[in-house]
Amino acid sequence: MTEPKVSLTNASVDQEQFLTILSREEAIARFEAALFPRDMSANDRALTDALGLALASDVFAVVDVPPFDRSNVDGFAVRSADLVTAGEASPVHLRLNNETIACGTAPELPVVQGSATRIATGGPIPRGADAVVMIEHTQPLRNDAIEIRRAVSPGQFVSYAGSDIAQGEILLRAGTLVGSREIGMLAASGIARVPVTKKPRVAIISTGDELVQPGLPLRPAAIYDANGAIVAAAVSENGGEAVFLGAFPDEEDKLEAVMREALAASDILLLSGGTSKGEGDVSHRIVSRLGKPGIIAHGVALKPGKPLCLAVCDGKPVVILPGFPTSAMFTFHDMIVPVLRRLAGLPPRNDARVTAKVPVRIASELGRTEFVMVSLVDGDDGLVAYPTGKGSGAITSFAQADGFLKIDALAEQIPAGAQAEVTLFTPHVRVPDLVIVGSHCTGLDVVTAPLTRAGLSVRSISVGSLGGLAAARRGECDLAPIHIFDEKTDTYNTPFLVSGLELVPGYRRMQGIVFRAGDKRFEGLTAEDAVRAALRDPSCLMVNRNQGAGTRILIDRLLGDARPDGYWNQPRSHNAVAAAVVQNRADWGMTIAPVARAAGLGFIPFAEEHYDFAVVAARKQRPAVEAFLDSLASLETRAALERAGFRPA
Repeated sequence: MTEPKVSLTNASVDQEQFLTILSREEAIARFEAALFPRDMSANDRALTDALGLALASDVFAVVDVPPFDRSNVDGFAVRSADLVTAGEASPVHLRLNNETIACGTAPELPVVQGSATRIATGGPIPRGADAVVMIEHTQPLRNDAIEIRRAVSPGQFVSYAGSDIAQGEILLRAGTLVGSREIGMLAASGIARVPVTKKPRVAIISTGDELVQPGLPLRPAAIYDANGAIVAAAVSENGGEAVFLGAFPDEEDKLEAVMREALAASDILLLSGGTSKGEGDVSHRIVSRLGKPGIIAHGVALKPGKPLCLAVCDGKPVVILPGFPTSAMFTFHDMIVPVLRRLAGLPPRNDARVTAKVPVRIASELGRTEFVMVSLVDGDDGLVAYPTGKGSGAITSFAQADGFLKIDALAEQIPAGAQAEVTLFTPHVRVPDLVIVGSHCTGLDVVTAPLTRAGLSVRSISVGSLGGLAAARRGECDLAPIHIFDEKTDTYNTPFLVSGLELVPGYRRMQGIVFRAGDKRFEGLTAEDAVRAALRDPSCLMVNRNQGAGTRILIDRLLGDARPDGYWNQPRSHNAVAAAVVQNRADWGMTIAPVARAAGLGFIPFAEEHYDFAVVAARKQRPAVEAFLDSLASLETRAALERAGFRPA
């Protein structure tokens, strides 16, 4: 299919262009071509009002700094030639001139051969002097003279005029963000006003019938509006003036009125949600009516972020970000931040990058540029980048990740063991002090709490017991929480250890069947009978756990060859299982007793499993590992685990 040609200057731009999915590069090129070049609004501001703004043009020094030769120490202004022969065995005597030069005092008497003048730090160097002797290196004599027992070099302890800033040189470049240091440089040069670029005013609107603002009660099937807050913060971080207008339902007439008013009062309009082509998403239809040329791209070959909508309406950028937070922020940082910073007069972001090994294969869709968030840990052979794997709807991904990998549109994977470039979210990466990779458990928070209070950073990556053992064998973590039952030996965990790993007993936790209290299909039954009852009822829906999880192994023991409805619903945490049952999306599943109790669910005990830790022996002496083991063994932690519903080993 031939892609339709688009003329960005033609008032009759075909708005159906958004039916074609554009590559990331083509979408960026079209968006920037519709916006630039353009005249950037600039105005002169007093220094105190320029803080946080970008300079609109280069600023030149109008005076020398310092404006005169000055002393760097308290002492005596001298002629270095007079002290060439000075030494411990051959002191030189100099007579003192009848003046003392302080800061702000202009010298009146020259320093002639055989003389010196008292001078304070910052005082102007008098005529004839070319060096300063520190007062500590002199001895006073009678008749207003001093004795000096060491030679000095020309220019010693002298700052020459213009040595810091020379008149006429560029003091600060255009695009420099004015901060306290820049204000100090400008003030020292006598500059009271500077040309700055006005911050673009960015109106932010969240859209969706399901949105509730933080702090208000959450009604059924609703979610809190995270995008409004995170987009506003990201706008401020990148030079914009963020104005969050709230969340609005998908009611076309009302939403259009709000959007038109916001666009008229702002330089940029950002929306989140409503970018898909479903019947209920109305934002893109409204944007197509807001001005020319209109929609530039609707649908970009990105993952996450495919539904992105880019438009320019009468010279103003209008962007509809995807509704899922991760999708929204990736598309914002990748495609909107460069435009926002350019409009704010700021230089492009200078993102730091590091190279790291990818421990697992990451599959990707051909034809879509994909971004994968990763957490960095310190492996035996350098940095290791673990995919966070929480999906585009995950709020915590950005907070827990250190950066992201980029998979080109023509690549279908990053193979396990490959070296890849990671773009960091912050200028520097701090590898965590303790890395835990393995099974998920709420009890881990109890054990690691003393470490975080002591200032140690802890990163826990949930990949299941088997995934944790694999990571420990590869030297990618300090310890792996595991709970794997071996039917041959009727024991937990020990049979699965390999050379280089040591088992440290952790705590016991009861696994069992959860169901909604009052469900007669499960009340009063054993776990085995409850599963048999569920299998007899075709309407009884289960929720499973992910492959590789110790809980999954227990479930499969109960089910045998049966694969009931819901078997392939495989969340990665105990809490997700409980939520599925509480919200009636499933009727039963398996989780641990503390989670069931917190969720108010019925619970049928099945097996008290051993939740232990496979510690990498070579890392056992690390301070953070020792701190973890000390916490695990402490009376305080054991008591806290018992209160949380666990039984310490």
